[in-house]
Amino acid sequence: MTATTAETTAESHVFEADVARLLHMMVHSVYSDKDVFLRELISNAADACEKLRYEAIAHPGLLANDPDSRILLTLDADGGKLIVDDNGIGMSRDEMIEALGTIARSGTRAFMERIEANKQGEGAQLIGQFGVGFYSCFMVADRVDVVSRRAGAEDAWLWSSDGKGGYSVAPIDVAEAPSRGTRITLHLMEDAKSYASRWSVERIVKEQSGHVPVPIRIAEKPGEEATQLTDGTALWTKSKNDITAEEYTDFYRGVSGQYDEPALTVHFRAEGRHEYSALAFVPGSQPFDLFDPDRKGRMKLYVKRVFITDEAELLPRYLRFVRGLVDTSDLPLNVSREMIQESPILTAIRKGVTNRIITAIEKQAESDHDAFLKIWENFGSLIKEGLYEDFERRSQLLALSRFRTTASADGYRSLADYVNEAKEGQQAIYYLVGGSLEQLKASPQLEGFRARGIEVLLLTDSVDSFWVTNAPEFEGKGFKSITQGSADLAQFKKQDEDKPGSESAPAEVQAFLDYAKLKLADEVSDVRASDRLIESAVCLVAPEQGYDRQLEKILQGAGRLQSGAKPILEINMDHPVVKAIAAKADAPSLRDDAAFLLLDQARVLDGDKPADPRAFAERLARLMEKALQ
Repeated sequence: MTATTAETTAESHVFEADVARLLHMMVHSVYSDKDVFLRELISNAADACEKLRYEAIAHPGLLANDPDSRILLTLDADGGKLIVDDNGIGMSRDEMIEALGTIARSGTRAFMERIEANKQGEGAQLIGQFGVGFYSCFMVADRVDVVSRRAGAEDAWLWSSDGKGGYSVAPIDVAEAPSRGTRITLHLMEDAKSYASRWSVERIVKEQSGHVPVPIRIAEKPGEEATQLTDGTALWTKSKNDITAEEYTDFYRGVSGQYDEPALTVHFRAEGRHEYSALAFVPGSQPFDLFDPDRKGRMKLYVKRVFITDEAELLPRYLRFVRGLVDTSDLPLNVSREMIQESPILTAIRKGVTNRIITAIEKQAESDHDAFLKIWENFGSLIKEGLYEDFERRSQLLALSRFRTTASADGYRSLADYVNEAKEGQQAIYYLVGGSLEQLKASPQLEGFRARGIEVLLLTDSVDSFWVTNAPEFEGKGFKSITQGSADLAQFKKQDEDKPGSESAPAEVQAFLDYAKLKLADEVSDVRASDRLIESAVCLVAPEQGYDRQLEKILQGAGRLQSGAKPILEINMDHPVVKAIAAKADAPSLRDDAAFLLLDQARVLDGDKPADPRAFAERLARLMEKALQ
């Protein structure tokens, strides 16, 4: 390019729109990450190559002696420049003014109206119109020169702008232009000179444009021999039979940023009303950001093998541990690839990919029990969020779920296992929720169930308190907390009994229960004999209506519940301490202290503190003093 030619024959065009406002919107509103400028330029270059390929079907001469599409990135660190070349369709003078001036000439207001139209569901595809993505390069460049020669044309043109007030268009000697296609030269800003380094450019290409359908090469200096960055072939477009396990693993590590082996690979192409390819991986270990409070997924969205976004909600939140991508060509987009418009197509893709991933996990549960359990140990707590959030697939997820139970030893049990081995006449699936497995196994509420051989689910994940309230039943059996309401265990015989029994409390014990109920009326809603206690003297349970004990604690801790319901104090009428206290009918002060101490004992067993530590200590001291006398 000669400066003289450009200066003497250039046509100056003043932007009709408020360009400053337009560029401010592009830089600060449309794109949140400056790296996307290179993705946009590569995307446009790939589009130009694809357009040439289609036009060459009718006019083969357009390819001349150069039939292979390519994109070349040339770095000029000394000159502070980055050059993007393609041998695509190129542009004539009028096409250049139209393509690079469309948004500017339409005016900021019209451009904004087009964005609003997309928000209202019209779905106009603004991506692919050269001017939209092209202007993102002004985030990093204070001047941009575009030299283009249309395939089959004998003239070439230079478009140049600083992005502030206007642009110029001038003819240029064809000897200084590509034989066909477009060359974009970015004169980088001082704080963007890193984009002329190989490390930076190679990272962006591999992360965001590594699978465009055109090979990308890079030259570290002008005139230097270029080396290949990508071969223009997307792994997910290949047949599964043509891909090795090593290739899947390498791709997984690239897309996930992890260095383990994938526990499960799901690769398929959907055809029919909506066509798309999906390649998804279940990681072999927990990603470091698994419990990110934002709970965003890590599935990338591609359109025609060009990276669009990794925030498109391609999977429900409970599958956010899945890594991978979806590639489609018929998804409507908004103004940038970071703003995906919600549409029926996206909804259909989301449903299809979700179903295929869950089905793949189900198949692994059937075919490789040990491999599935590794997935469950890593991600079971997330999958159980789907029991609470995904009504449509709740039955499917319940069948897939695995649990620690009182009958599982150190392993896991399915609900099908539970139901198949339930006691005759058992109408509920019993569960106990708490903070740790050791704490649950020591819970006094378990004693009566264990004595009768009734299996209980031991639930330790925070989401467990919520999904059990939303899961009405599994194979005809509802879910029932063993810390809420009556246990109804009298119908089942203990393992050392010949038949079930329902002994009534001895008169003196019943008298103590009535006495304790009166004394503790401000603290509990009832005091009653327990059929769930075998070894412990007391326990607390929640009333039949309301929240389970653990859920109530969670809601109170989160400030969602100001005060909980009064619990029920259950007393083991066969416990020696209870019998001894009941026998002291002539010692009212001792019975008073004993009633309150039993309540505090139940609180401690429930993981709480005594309601009044000082009063607890004083009562305990008086009781010890009497015992020592």
